[in-house]
Amino acid sequence: MNPTRIIIDTDPGVDDALTFLLALASPEIKLEALTTVRGNVTVEMATRNALSILEVANASHIPVAQGCSLPLVSELSVSGEAVHGQSGIGKATLPEPKSKVVAQHAIDSLIERIVAEPDEITLFTIGPMTNLALAIRKEPRIVSALKGLVIMGGAIRQGGNVTPLAEFNIHADPHAAHIVFHSGIPMTLIPLDVTYKCLLTSADVEQLNKIDSPIARFVSDATATYMDFYRRYEGFDGCALHDPLTLATIIAPELLTFEEHHVDVDISGGVSMGNTFADFMNVSKKPANMKVALDVRGREFVELFVERMESLCVRLSEAKHLPHHKRDSAVATDAPSHRPDAPSGE
Repeated sequence: MNPTRIIIDTDPGVDDALTFLLALASPEIKLEALTTVRGNVTVEMATRNALSILEVANASHIPVAQGCSLPLVSELSVSGEAVHGQSGIGKATLPEPKSKVVAQHAIDSLIERIVAEPDEITLFTIGPMTNLALAIRKEPRIVSALKGLVIMGGAIRQGGNVTPLAEFNIHADPHAAHIVFHSGIPMTLIPLDVTYKCLLTSADVEQLNKIDSPIARFVSDATATYMDFYRRYEGFDGCALHDPLTLATIIAPELLTFEEHHVDVDISGGVSMGNTFADFMNVSKKPANMKVALDVRGREFVELFVERMESLCVRLSEAKHLPHHKRDSAVATDAPSHRPDAPSGE
């Protein structure tokens, strides 16, 4: 079976970076491009982080297009620095990337790539959805051309993580989310309801660092600040794999439990701004507009993530000894497939 072709729209961000690595480690996926947006950090820093992480993973051939620096309507009132560190990638230190951002704006890059190949590209938005909302407004054909959309965002039954009601990605640009939710794109929502059940622990990171690898060291350094935040404010020794869980829709969909609902986002202002809510009782009589993940076998996903990171570490180490022109093809070609019958760790 051919791998699923994806583009990731992102604001890296520790868990964004882990998502890139998981995509590169997964033979079920072909990562074709990254587009960046302001969210956890400025769009300039997000772009620099994206380029640097790809370079560390021997994947600098993947193009990166820089996108929007502001939300659609109101100024972003919070940043992710408290969670992700000032640089956006915790305590990790990455060299200045040698590769350059593409000249095209992310909005135009998304439109060009997706419209040129209808029903071929699945878009993963793991930051605020400003780029996609403006792409829809600029070229409505993108709606029917997308094969699918997977969104990390929202909190349905779970409380919010930036306000009592709102999750960060949606709250950072609720008007963009409103446009996307009402666009008609076939979409899947991965909210906090499931991501908080996927906890990467310090023991998991220690296991990974038994391998002497730049990737293992990056995961350890990047998650250090992230884990400090979770210990201080969430009360557990680890961090949630929010963004990487979106890729389970491709690599391990059997771990997720989905329901179809009409989901909307509050843009009325006040305390509920950015709140995502599902019409569970169908009181609005509106048809479902997305699939929503409401449960997950979380520990199994974390174990799969660690397994894929270990295989990526080994493969990149082996690739260092290949001729330069063969190195890119050595990424994400022989990662172990997920075993649906693996015993649950929960």
